Amino acid sequence: MKRILLIAVIFMIGLAACGPTSSQSTTTKVATVEGSTVTFITSIPTYTSTPTDTTTSTPIPTLTNTATPASGIGSTWVSPIDGMVMGYVPEGTFPMGFSGGYSDEQPQHTVTLDAYWIDKIEVTNGLYALCVQAGACNSPRRYTSNAIDIYYGNPMYADYPVIYVSWIDAQAYCSWADRRLPTEAEWEKAARGTDGRIYPWGNTPPEKSLANFANNIEDITKTGSYPGGASPYGMLDMAGNVWEWTADWYSQNYYSQSPDHDPPGPDDGTKRVLRGGSWNYIAPGNRSSYRFSKEPTFSSYETGIRCVRTEP
Repeated sequence: MKRILLIAVIFMIGLAACGPTSSQSTTTKVATVEGSTVTFITSIPTYTSTPTDTTTSTPIPTLTNTATPASGIGSTWVSPIDGMVMGYVPEGTFPMGFSGGYSDEQPQHTVTLDAYWIDKIEVTNGLYALCVQAGACNSPRRYTSNAIDIYYGNPMYADYPVIYVSWIDAQAYCSWADRRLPTEAEWEKAARGTDGRIYPWGNTPPEKSLANFANNIEDITKTGSYPGGASPYGMLDMAGNVWEWTADWYSQNYYSQSPDHDPPGPDDGTKRVLRGGSWNYIAPGNRSSYRFSKEPTFSSYETGIRCVRTEP
């Protein structure tokens, strides 16, 4: 049944040690997904105090769930642990991989996934600081970005993606937030939908109004800065800005033997898969099917986090 879903989600996050206030900037995205026309209204928090970087455990803040979970495209849910807004991806099939891509993106094959929820934006410095304050996460390996001397812990960048986090750090954060890292298949479907599009926004090549890539900004941008590049389900920054860790071990030939229902990735390996490209990576990295891999201990000014969960 076709329907119009209007979802407005506004949330406020207080850092436990500082009690900050927050404000929102709102962007709108209209997309057609699986026969439904969806208007997404996305609020991105702006923090006004400095996250405290300490390994001393502090109480996890109590946050109000301002959205009622519902099983429909465009539905959102607010995590009570960190305040992240999550979007719904319904059960169904999609074409995974790309016949015109590199060898590890082939063969393109049909995958069926159960329904799940995924973070609408990349985990920010402000949100990650909550996990550090709770004693569940290590601090980022460095506090700088490419062009900013004090990036993590600076209130000006609290709503920018956390970086210098390894796969181990990403896994720890998602676990603390009562979520998990997405499988490659979950990440890819959330990024491209079910119509076989090459990029989150469609099949047109990347350009500066759609994503932060190929060093056109020379550093990371604030989460949600490219609403025109939103995925069919309303997820933001799934192309460019920072690479996002997934749960899967990397295998170049996995697609030739992958299960067709909820593929979990290889049983073992030496590297973990990252998806989505980054602010200084070449344009092909914006493809939703593009696969990148690094050792689980690797971190850089390009690596970030996005989490999922099966049930709200």
